[in-house]
Order: sequence, then structure tokens, then C-alpha cells
Amino acid sequence: MPRRRCYPSDTFDDEWALIEPLLPTPACETRTGGRPEKHPRREIADAIRYAVDTGCKWRALPRDFPPWRTCYGFMARWAAAGIVGQIRDQLRKRIRREIGRAPGAVATVIDSQSVKAAETVGRDSRGFDDAKKTNGRKRHLVVDTKGLPLFVMVTPADMTDREAAKEVLFRLRLMHPEITIVRADSGHAGQLVTWAKTNLGLTLKTVGRPKDAVGFVILPRRWVVERSLAWITHARRHARDDERLIQHSESLITWAAITLMNRRITRRSSRRSGQPTSREADRD
Repeated sequence: MPRRRCYPSDTFDDEWALIEPLLPTPACETRTGGRPEKHPRREIADAIRYAVDTGCKWRALPRDFPPWRTCYGFMARWAAAGIVGQIRDQLRKRIRREIGRAPGAVATVIDSQSVKAAETVGRDSRGFDDAKKTNGRKRHLVVDTKGLPLFVMVTPADMTDREAAKEVLFRLRLMHPEITIVRADSGHAGQLVTWAKTNLGLTLKTVGRPKDAVGFVILPRRWVVERSLAWITHARRHARDDERLIQHSESLITWAAITLMNRRITRRSSRRSGQPTSREADRD
């Protein structure tokens, strides 16, 4: 019997219809064969989303989900195979097409966020950010002009934005060759601008705070990435970094973005079709 939907993070039918085709084919259905999967993949995805939304330990997953080792194993394998990134990219492209934009973004925005790390994070992947007075890790996020994530990389917090940006921009160039403009804060200014233009063919434009600004100021172009970081931090697992491995931290950040984009698509498609949304149908 399939488990009953009872948590806010659970997928609705229309949300799962978007994710399921993007997952890899089960081994038992391939030519080489394999053992059939014991638990439905929808329950695995719901468990991952529950862990991201609530911030609970893997061992503390409710008993109506599959065993935590199974859920953790699928999360790790999908992350290593790049499946999570592919789901993110396909959902982002669909949203851009629905709002009348080209699937591939040309202009992007980059920013970083330092967060505290739990005791499960080893010394080799954590550091102290002098500017933010934070002992932990730093998230480097790249979004398009609508705030939709393209790429995320996690580093120790003591790594400067300029140092991390070289690796971020290099990977971004390989994954999205259509990008031509990257906007960033003044922490990315200096030789990085010349390096990006010479080696990657990217135009790096910095947007600084006005000299007479006092307190919080909304900066043009840059505010979209700051909003995206705030959206991701709404998931309690990302209030700090609890992951022992950096790649798992990056994957779970991407899962938070997938949930946001997934629900944005289903709301829009339901309204356009004139049909009640899955949430309204569930209440009825």
C-alpha cells in the first residue's frame, strides 16, 4: 500500500509527474538487469524533501518512509550521478519557456552566503569567515535574472569570493556555454574581471553599494540572488550546514530549489488550464 500523503513537503500528483520522467531508469529495466527496487521512488523523493524541509537527522525519518539507509543511499547515488542537477536544469528551462524566455540564460548573478557548520562537518571542509565572523562553510550560488538556480558550490568559509569564483565560473562555462554576463558584488572585483574575460570569455560586472547608503539597501540586479538564498534558507536543513560531505550539502541545496520550482510550475499550469490546483483538490 502506498503511504498516505501527510506532510507539507510531500509531492502532489502533478509535482511527481514532473520529477519521475527525469529520474534514471531502474536497473531491473535495463539490458544488464538488476534487482527490482523494493520501495517506490516517490516515497524516496518525499523522504529526501522531508529531511530538507524539516532539517531532521536521517536516522530520525518517520517510520512511514522507507528505511533511512535506503533514502540516504538514493540521495547519495543521485547526487553522484548528476541526476539532481539535471532535474534542476529541466525545471528551470520549463519555467523560462512558460514566461516567454529562452531556455538557456544569457545573463546570471552570483553571490555567496556563509553559514555555521555543525560538529559533523570535518576540519578539512570548514573554515572561519573573518568578515561574517562565521565558523563553517560558504555557499556560492549562481542564478538567472529571475532568481532560478543554475549552479551551487560549497566551500570552506575561509575561502574568499575571488578564489571560489574562479572554480565556479569555470564550471559554469563548461555547463552553460550560452552565458555571457555574470553580475556580482564588489568582493569579486579586481583581477577576477580580467581573468574571466581573458580565459572564459565572460563579462563580469560588479554592483557595489552606494557610498552614502546606510543599513540594508536593495541593489539593482543583485537582489535576485539574495532573494534566492533566502528562499533556500527557508528549508530548515539549510539554516546551517550539517552534511559531512560537501557534495551532499550541494545536492540538498539543489533539492530545496527543485521543490520551489516544482511547486511554481504546478501552480501556473493549473491556473492556465482552468482546473483546480492539486492542493485545492486535496482539500475538497
